[in-house]
Amino acid sequence: MTRPHGLRQVGGRLHVTARDLPFAVLLFSLAFVPSLRGSGTDIGAVAERPYDALAVVAIGLQALSLALRRQWPVVCLALVGAGFVLDQLHGYHTVAGSALPLALLSTGAHLERYRRTTVAVGTVAYALFVAELVRRGTGEPAAEFVSFYVAMCLLWGGGAWLRSTRIAEAERRHQVAERTRAAERARIARELHDVVTHHVTAMVVQAEAARYLTAAPERLDETLTAVTDTGRRAVADLRHLLDLLNPDHGEGSRTPPVGRLLTLVEQTRRAGQPVEFTEKGTPAASTGSADLVAYRVVQEALTNALKYAHGQATSVLVQHSERDITVEVGTDGPGKRPVTSPGGSGRGLAGLRERVDVLGGEFEAGPRPGGGFAVRARIPTGSRP
Repeated sequence: MTRPHGLRQVGGRLHVTARDLPFAVLLFSLAFVPSLRGSGTDIGAVAERPYDALAVVAIGLQALSLALRRQWPVVCLALVGAGFVLDQLHGYHTVAGSALPLALLSTGAHLERYRRTTVAVGTVAYALFVAELVRRGTGEPAAEFVSFYVAMCLLWGGGAWLRSTRIAEAERRHQVAERTRAAERARIARELHDVVTHHVTAMVVQAEAARYLTAAPERLDETLTAVTDTGRRAVADLRHLLDLLNPDHGEGSRTPPVGRLLTLVEQTRRAGQPVEFTEKGTPAASTGSADLVAYRVVQEALTNALKYAHGQATSVLVQHSERDITVEVGTDGPGKRPVTSPGGSGRGLAGLRERVDVLGGEFEAGPRPGGGFAVRARIPTGSRP
């Protein structure tokens, strides 16, 4: 059962406070060790006096308030500062005075709002504290007060540096996450483009051909059956793609099942594109995502053949080796492009080049010297002979 957000936030605060509490209790206890009495910070040269009830209050304010230093830094600094003033004005000089540097460092590091106001108020409070010491005539030189103030400023600056470093690291992680999400969106867009464009193009071509087959019912029925089969395959491929978005879905399922290339070629043939398919060699035992990329190369090349060279002879050669998969798809042309065939966005070939480049392969696409168009890709499998 998931806890509400408010309970999680309160739980997080208690967790941070609980982690800081042991040190606060330890410092509180050390202040009462006889050998450590009077060995703390001494500013103002106030005569030392024995502990009393007010000394316990001063020690508690300084030491125990450190449990709040990360969750409520301003409250921590205010309580520690009040305890420090009591400590120094009454001459206790306890080791709990070491809580002030820690409070300043933590406030500089964790305070998110009213930082300048906090500095201004702290400076005024220190000036009043010094004025009271001077009024009492302790004889402390002014240089001591100035050097102590400079030390406090350095501690605040150290905390501010830690804060800026933490913010920069958070921003870097945010940018990495954004780039990762953008890359994933681009990958999904490529997958959708490959799946949808091929099937829709085949269905459009088949439906266009059916308009001229009203006088041949048997061929019309065959063509409409092909349109239906293509639609079903499109739905199946889309479901497969959506499954990939499931974090629990296995990585290996990205590769199309064995025999899908033959199904792809047959589907293109039924759309009216004469395709000669040749597959050579034995696939490597482990190909990683190379099989999927090879499948997408053939799919995009056949889609373009249907769009721009409909009815022209097309050849598909897929050659397997231990090191890579080579794909060559060539189409004679130009053919007569169906009027209703969807136009290209130029995204398909660019997406294929990116896919192949990621695996360290080679990709070429362009006109053939004798006419037509050819696509060639060499896709490393990552296997070693």
